[in-house]
Order: sequence, then structure tokens, then C-alpha cells
Amino acid sequence: MRTTTATLIALTLAAGIAAPATSAAGTDHTADGLWRMDGYGTVVALGHGTYQEYQTTAVSCVKGDTARRTGPGTYTVDGDVLTVRLGRDHDHATLGAAGAVGHRKLVRVSALPAACTHPTPKDPLTSFDVFWQSYEENYPFFAAKGVNWHAVRDEYRPQVHKDTTRAELFDIFSRMVRPLYDAHVAVQDGDRVFAEGRPGTEVPDEELDARVKKFIVARDLANASYRRDFANGRITYADLAGDGRLGYLRISGFGGYLADENASYAGQLAELDRALNTVLTPERSRHLHGLIIGLRINGGGSDALGIHIAERLTDTPYIAYAKRARNDPANPSRHTRPEPIPVLPSHAPRYTGPLAVLTGGSTVSAGETFTQALIDRPGRTIRIGQPTQGVFSDVMERELPNGMTAWLPNEEYLTDSGRTFDGTGIPPEVSVPVFTEEEFAKGRDSAFDWAVHLMARG
Repeated sequence: MRTTTATLIALTLAAGIAAPATSAAGTDHTADGLWRMDGYGTVVALGHGTYQEYQTTAVSCVKGDTARRTGPGTYTVDGDVLTVRLGRDHDHATLGAAGAVGHRKLVRVSALPAACTHPTPKDPLTSFDVFWQSYEENYPFFAAKGVNWHAVRDEYRPQVHKDTTRAELFDIFSRMVRPLYDAHVAVQDGDRVFAEGRPGTEVPDEELDARVKKFIVARDLANASYRRDFANGRITYADLAGDGRLGYLRISGFGGYLADENASYAGQLAELDRALNTVLTPERSRHLHGLIIGLRINGGGSDALGIHIAERLTDTPYIAYAKRARNDPANPSRHTRPEPIPVLPSHAPRYTGPLAVLTGGSTVSAGETFTQALIDRPGRTIRIGQPTQGVFSDVMERELPNGMTAWLPNEEYLTDSGRTFDGTGIPPEVSVPVFTEEEFAKGRDSAFDWAVHLMARG
């Protein structure tokens, strides 16, 4: 259920509503009916082989996309699988998605909200109200960002009227959310997208990724005894020079592993395993003295793929983080019960020795949740570079009545002590420059050199 700044995927549903039925707990059609999601501002309708999302606020109800049933309790949208598992009391269920971590809790309801029984007007003022209300009810970080969202409404709502153009409304929405400096906040109207990352950082794109990869290959991996690209170029592995006891694994995203941009999670996972099985052989894992994982340019993707990699880096079960969502429209301090996300040692070959994890401001989203999943990894792990971008949540995609789209986070990823890194990012333990213009100009890669030094020291 993760969507990212680069790829915002709506996991949504269809309307044919059947009367509730009863049966044993499990994944079957008896979950047909209406369900309110705990948090997420969503009501789900299951029935007649479809799965329909209604995106709701106190002032609106807008239909989301449709998924079709492909098996008992399973639905498919854009090749990805959603699973609804009915609870034993038939009035509670859970929703999971391939590619996401954690589950969303569903509670059966008897009727759709009143706003869903009539069309939502598409005029500019209604679209403004739905936009503002979507953030008001779901965004958790106004206080942390120092933004008075009610004052924002008071400033901008008088500027909207029945003749406000789409371009003018897009600019108003963009100005409203700009002060959040949140890379998981965006406004979209067709091909036009506004998003703003944390000041002093650069949200990665293909151009930056290509520039950095070329620099790393020419500078850091020039004398590698073995180097190979995998996963549509998103993963690179190298045995570094010397006695070959130091490895380098660069991961530029947790997705995009196949040329088909609509490839399913199952296909992405298979490609990831092909890469990991090739490089983390039993022989190499025994021989390696240290492994450097490069995440400094990482645009995010699937949290589940990150957990899958973490499972190849431990022989002891542990908790990566706990995930919770804001679930009270009137109180941003209220959340769902945190769900611990475990890391269970893989049955496939694993590397469990020392790690150096390289991060920076262009480590975004799933790149950050993977970094967080390694904080409590048993064994020696050290973070080097700069703080990550500071966005962890899955991204809610809210359709506005006029056809525009608002993107926003509503979740927190907690450490064992209950801390989050939203806004500030995960700090390094060794702070050094990361891909600054001065580093490029002088042919330096301070974070990589520090990692080599520390790993070689043992």
C-alpha cells in the first residue's frame, strides 16, 4: 500500500454492495459489504467481485478506483494483489497489499456516509474545501512543521470563487502546502505536479541518479575485481579491490526492477532475489569482511522489498519498526495501535557481518524505512553521510472533485523507544559531505572512503 513521490499508486475499490454474510474466519467472499478503515479516511465496499474505495472527509465523498476479485478474499489492481481477511466475529477484517508492510484494520458499517449518497460538486470552492479538509483530517505533522493550517485556510479561501481557473487553483494549492517542505506532499493536475522536499536536499530523479552512478563507477569502483548491475540498473554489486573481502551494494530504489513499469510486486521480488542470490552466495558471505550499502540516491518504492533485503542481512529475528496511522480527524495526536514489523532471517543465503550504510538527503521514503530497519539489526551496523530526507509514510492519494489530486502522508514509523524521524530524517553516526559540488569537482567521495576505512579496520 505504499505510494511514493515518484510513483503514486492508488489501491482502490468498486461498488456492488452485498448483504453481510457469515462464515469461518479467513479470506473469502463473506467479507462482502461496507467497511470503514481505521484511519485513512476511507470506506470500502466489497461485493459482486469488486472492491471500491470511497475517500471521505467531513465535507465530501469521492470514489476511488476499482479492483477486481481474483480469488477468495483477493483483489488485483494494476497487477498488485490486495488481500482482505475476515475476522472471527465477521465485523472486523484486515487489509494487506503485496509490496506494503503492515495491515489496515476494517470495521463493518451499515451504510455509506451521507455525503456518498449524492454527487460532490466540482466547482473550485468545493474542491478547495475538500483539499483543505483532506489535510486537516489526515496530516500528522502540522505542529512539527510550525504550520497553522486554519490560518492557511483563512488566507487562501477568500481567493477562490466560481470563476477561479484550474491554473489559479493549482497555484493556490501549491502555495498552501509549500511551507510543509514534505516530499510526500504533492499537488497534481494531469502532467503538472508540485512537490517540495526538505530545504538543502535534492529529491532524486533519473538525471541525478545517472550522474552519481557514473561518478561512483569511475571513482569508487574503478579497481573492483567484480562488478555487475541488476534489476534494470537499480542495483549494483562490486567486490572492491584488494583481497576482495569488502563488498559494495548500491540500491537506487525499491522498485523499477523490471523494464515494464507496471510489473507486479511478485515480479519485482523475483528480480530482487535473482540479484541477491547472485551476489550473496555462501562462499562470498563467508569471505566478506564488510559490506557497504549505498542508499545516498534512493527514490523509495516498496517497504516490503526493503524488509526482504534486511532478512538477508541477519541470522536473528528482530523488529524493524512499528507502523501507525493518524485515525482521529479532530485530533492529530490520536493514532491506530502501532503494528510491529518483524525482520525474520531468510532461508536463502545471508550475509550477517559488519555493515556500513551510506545515506543522504536524497535517501527518500522506502530508502529511509530500509535504513530504519537496519538500526536495530543484530551485529555491527554504522550509518555514514548525511540525514535522510525525512518522509516515511505511505502516501494517501486523494482525488478532488475537479479531477486534481492531492498527495499526503498520514503514518509514522516508530523506533523501539517511540521516536520518529519525520521531517528531520535519520541522522548518520559519522557525518561527512554527500555528493556536493565540491566533492564532485575534487573527485572526492568522503562517505565511501570513510566506509572503506571503518570496514577495513574491523
